[in-house]
Amino acid sequence: MEQILDAAEYLFSKHGLYGVTLKDVAKRVGVHHTLLNYYFEDKKKLFDAVFARRAVVTSERRMRALDDYDAATGGKPSVEGALRAFLDTDLDLYIEGGEGWKNYAALGAQVANAPEWGAELMDEHFDPVVLRLIDLLKRALPDCSEADIFWGYHFVTGALMLTLARTGRIDKLSGGLCRSDDFVAVKDRMASFMAAGFLAVCARGNSGNETP
Repeated sequence: MEQILDAAEYLFSKHGLYGVTLKDVAKRVGVHHTLLNYYFEDKKKLFDAVFARRAVVTSERRMRALDDYDAATGGKPSVEGALRAFLDTDLDLYIEGGEGWKNYAALGAQVANAPEWGAELMDEHFDPVVLRLIDLLKRALPDCSEADIFWGYHFVTGALMLTLARTGRIDKLSGGLCRSDDFVAVKDRMASFMAAGFLAVCARGNSGNETP
């Protein structure tokens, strides 16, 4: 079964849900496609199984990291600390986990950009850990409006999904100075950058000035 999921993950990460057939997966594994039909009703069921396999790992790791960070700070989190517990824990999987995790990263970016069916998968697997992060951010920014905190998370997840997609665009724009698959560089910068954004937006709201 793992061999089937690995093959499907690779193909889906390269070609998307609609660019892969069960026969394609069977061919990559080296089995007859009827075996896949036995285990999976259709390719969407296979896609869901592929996504769920690693989603549970990253969700549980991030939840544990957020809980540990909350306990370590005595319930007094900082914005950057909370974001590092959430983001760095996830990025470490893509840095250390090999090509399989990088393929899953691309898959996650696809799911996040498929409103007709991706939102349901994201809700199912990640709502609890996202709301745990939101809880820490609210306590780190007690005077910040809930709307600003949720918008801040929206921007965080947007940047993360673009990073996971590894489009290569930053490679071209920077003339090779930066690489879209350099998750170490992303980890070094993302939480600090996003924390500054939260603080700036919340400070603006507290001052009553709605224009930048």
